[in-house]
Formats: sequence, C-alpha cells, structure tokens
Amino acid sequence: MQISIKGGSKTQKKYAKDIIRFCGAKLMSKRLAKSLNIKVHFVKGLLDKYNQAGNCMWEDDSYRPKEFLLEIDADLKLRRVLQSVCHEMVHVKQFAKGEMRDLAGAERVSYNGKRYELDKDDYFERPWEIEAHGRELGLFVRWAEANQLGHLKWTQENERG
Repeated sequence: MQISIKGGSKTQKKYAKDIIRFCGAKLMSKRLAKSLNIKVHFVKGLLDKYNQAGNCMWEDDSYRPKEFLLEIDADLKLRRVLQSVCHEMVHVKQFAKGEMRDLAGAERVSYNGKRYELDKDDYFERPWEIEAHGRELGLFVRWAEANQLGHLKWTQENERG
C-alpha cells in the first residue's frame, strides 16, 4: 500500500499512516491492500465548511478503483481524526472490493447491487454509511490496543477541538 500525506501535524501524519495500514489489513486481503494508492490531505475547517469530518474519493476508475484521496479535517482532536480515517478506510474497502460504485449521471450509487439516489436517501440510512459508522470505533479501539495506546488520555476522548 502506497500512502502519501499532505498537511496536518507530525503526530497526525504518523498515526494516520499507521492506522491506514492497520485498517487495510483488517478490512481487505493482503493482495488487495498492497495494490492500493492512498493520498491523505488534512484540510482545516472541513467540518465547519461542509459538515464532514472526512471524505473518500476514488481517483482512477469507478469500478474497483485502486487510487483514493481521503480528506480529513485537521482541526479535530487526534482521536476524532483517526476515527475519521477509519471511517473513510471502510469506504476505501467498499469501493476497492466492488461493493460500492458511483454511477454515471446525478448523485447515484450502487451498493451491493442495489441502486440509490443520494438526493432521496437520508445519510444515516445509507447501508454503506451504516457499515462505516459501525466499524470506525471498533477499528480505532483495536488499533489503539494493538499499539498499546489505550492508556493515553487522547485515545479516550472524543470531543471536537
């Protein structure tokens, strides 16, 4: 897995790179994870401006893409930053495995063979978001435990800052 990171603090960069590798190993086969190219851009004010802590965009092909751009709000506390990375890595998995595809035309997505109109669906009812929200905390906690970071205060906080 190729990972490049722009922006953010040294700490954000260090932990983001590590948690991306961790998520790749937990969510995908070694072969698939190894084939991915992931760029991370830490962007200030993403949550305030767009009401998003992060987002995931494929950059090469809508069918089983291998190149992704993750934008993560750099203004959030470290735990929230890393949970957002975990959330977006679930979307990377969904795209890379062909579970989710952006469809041509207006805001349309195919997820596990079913088509969705994004302007007609509630964000929290979308099955790909249910999976991503459901897995982000578990991935973060397992990563923190695997790296023996659970005793650090920042791993236990979940406030915006």
